Amino acid sequence: MEASKDISRLIEIMAALRNPETGCPWDIVQTFESIKPYTIEEAYEVSDAIERRDMDDLCDELGDLLLQVVFHARMAEEAGDFSFGDVVEAITSKMIRRHPHVFAVSDAATPGAVKLQWDQIKTEEKRLRAERRTRRGLEADPNGGHLGSVQRSFPALTEALKLQERAAKVGFDWSTAEPILDKIEEEIGELRVALKDGDPAKVRDELGDLIFAVVNVGRHVDADPEQALRGTNTKFRRRFGHIERTLEAEGETLQAATLERMEELWQAAKAIERQLD
Repeated sequence: MEASKDISRLIEIMAALRNPETGCPWDIVQTFESIKPYTIEEAYEVSDAIERRDMDDLCDELGDLLLQVVFHARMAEEAGDFSFGDVVEAITSKMIRRHPHVFAVSDAATPGAVKLQWDQIKTEEKRLRAERRTRRGLEADPNGGHLGSVQRSFPALTEALKLQERAAKVGFDWSTAEPILDKIEEEIGELRVALKDGDPAKVRDELGDLIFAVVNVGRHVDADPEQALRGTNTKFRRRFGHIERTLEAEGETLQAATLERMEELWQAAKAIERQLD
């Protein structure tokens, strides 16, 4: 078996790994449920490579993510549900269907018009999907209600953003970002009270309300909260790394350094970043 740029080779490799008699003992026993955490992890690693602008890593991580798709498709094919080809056909059909302004005839000439058209097409797709599920004896809509399409399996920040976006479609929304800042201050006050009362459950509840409100601000200013936080995480890693390296160069350790010394180095890292900007 040799490497190839042809996707069929990857499909052949996965089939070989899953062969009950000659395959890999680990791959053979995997299920959709056992592989799911790896699929999520690989998606995050793709995001990390993009955040770091590391094209070598991005190429590698995209391959790992593609492997997850092939893995799931192989298990589905073994069960007689669908194959990798069906996955490809489904997404190509969907892209063609959702872009009539590119592949057919449409008067959607602006981003706003394209978005409206996209939503209309998705509504029709949802109706047809419900009909297919009914014919197969399945529940027509496993995620009923206006918010039902928002997956509970999303990371919490993403779920919050999607819930707010869905609610906004029917007018349940703030008109601008400024009132949300007032809401944040209100939530901070309630969190202070909960902390003073010393009730862990209440603290957790109020903290969730505060984070939800902060997500709402991000949505109103077109700053995806998940990506904003990931950017801050990267910044924190970079600045803390400066602290660690400086202490090591001076013969000190993180464990022995005082908070005041670490804060001094943190501010120095910020100053360096400002000069580079």
